[in-house]
Amino acid sequence: MGHEVDQSFLELPLRALADAALARARALGAEHADFRFERVRYASWRLRDAKAAGSSDSTDLGYAVRVVHGGAWGFASGVDRTMDAAARVASQAVAMAKLSARVIAASGAPDAAGGPVELAAEPVHAEKTWVSAYDVDPFEVPDDEKTGLLAEWSARLLRADGVAHVDASLMTVHENKFYADTAGTVTTQQRVRLHPVLTAVAVNGESGEFDSMRTLAPPAGRGFEYLTGTGWDWDGELERIPGLLAEKMRAPSVAAGTYDLVVDPSNLWLTIHESIGHATELDRALGFEAAYAGTSFATFDQLGTLRYGSPVMQVTGDRTAEHGLATTGYDDEGVEAQSWDLVRDGTLVGYQLDRRIARLAGFERSNGCAYADSPAHVPVQRMANVSLRPDPGGLSTEDLIGGVEHGIYVVGDRSWSIDMQRYNFQFTGQRFFRIEHGRLAGQLRDVAYQATTTDFWGSMEAVGGPQTYVLGGAFNCGKAQPGQVAAVSHGCPSALFRGVNILNTTQEAGR
Repeated sequence: MGHEVDQSFLELPLRALADAALARARALGAEHADFRFERVRYASWRLRDAKAAGSSDSTDLGYAVRVVHGGAWGFASGVDRTMDAAARVASQAVAMAKLSARVIAASGAPDAAGGPVELAAEPVHAEKTWVSAYDVDPFEVPDDEKTGLLAEWSARLLRADGVAHVDASLMTVHENKFYADTAGTVTTQQRVRLHPVLTAVAVNGESGEFDSMRTLAPPAGRGFEYLTGTGWDWDGELERIPGLLAEKMRAPSVAAGTYDLVVDPSNLWLTIHESIGHATELDRALGFEAAYAGTSFATFDQLGTLRYGSPVMQVTGDRTAEHGLATTGYDDEGVEAQSWDLVRDGTLVGYQLDRRIARLAGFERSNGCAYADSPAHVPVQRMANVSLRPDPGGLSTEDLIGGVEHGIYVVGDRSWSIDMQRYNFQFTGQRFFRIEHGRLAGQLRDVAYQATTTDFWGSMEAVGGPQTYVLGGAFNCGKAQPGQVAAVSHGCPSALFRGVNILNTTQEAGR
């Protein structure tokens, strides 16, 4: 079902404010200026044991002006919706750029910041409108209906033997964005996304030991239809969780060593996020993003030569994937959404770019990776939907498992750790199953897989077919200072890895 941009957003003085701000920036000599007006509504509901435990509903509303003046960035934001106020915000942005230029000049090393700010060229996109793919806006569904569904699901789990507690939550976002710049691009966009989660907890009353199991349903760029049968089998998953949790409580602890792994998409998406998604952000690879969680081992001098993984590894950056959390029509610099290769046949062939970094590194065009999570924040280079492509004729998950003599099948994400260069890591999961002679042979506990990025992806022998592909992701990817949060998806098939180091997490913790 197609939707139009909310009329209540279109009735705001978007054009008038943009015209006033951009005219002032031009008059003050800005080489470039852009105006961004945002209205972002966030709401969440939490239940504990089928009873309400908290809720929130807030709206972030305002606008921002960003300029390039004298080869330096300037930025300011405001909430006063008058033409004079918009012009003043533009003046503040220019004043900031002038101050920045003086600070850089006084440092005696203007090249330390990459030289004067220049932006990669982008075609003009005049009067463009884009709306994400969803059927039912979750904000049009009564709150009682949303919490009632979560309560019914929670009660269903609580009725099962062995389930002591259930946590349930639903996060929803409705984002409107208007953009205009001095080149003539004007875009108006609307996105909807949501993240439902249920977690069942089991407690051994005699030993005090406890564990949990969470639903595998990923957050999605969908509407409320996601909770009522479109895009995920909730009934089937809720039916399976109690038995899986009971088996997990009885499972033996893993023996540390080397194993072959079959990794489910519900786990592999996070490894992609941390070891590929962040590592191929070019601002990190160039050293510009060094203070917040580090740089990248995949440095720019290795483009086209770095063996990132095995020849079956094909990874794309994609701002166009249907229902992707990072999917949009145009980014926050007016760049049209694209899809491109990051890793081809195991070799690093691309990066994620914004317009300034693209120009600085010699690329003709940005691939649309600028995003700000608020009208009060400046756009920064943010992750696209970074996805591992399936093999068009690839095997099923069952057949991948069938090719393993002694190994582990990994399902669901949990904790992770990775160094600042996105190179040394370890990941745990929700469920681990022994594989013996090509068959699943019960669950294991206390499992973490550990490797370096290139060794892990180099050990990937096979990727599953399209029938195993799932678009996972997260609402809470952090970056920048002041910190910003963005939602991003990562699609992948099941995949087979040979000879991966497995840690026993209880032993590693000294217990």
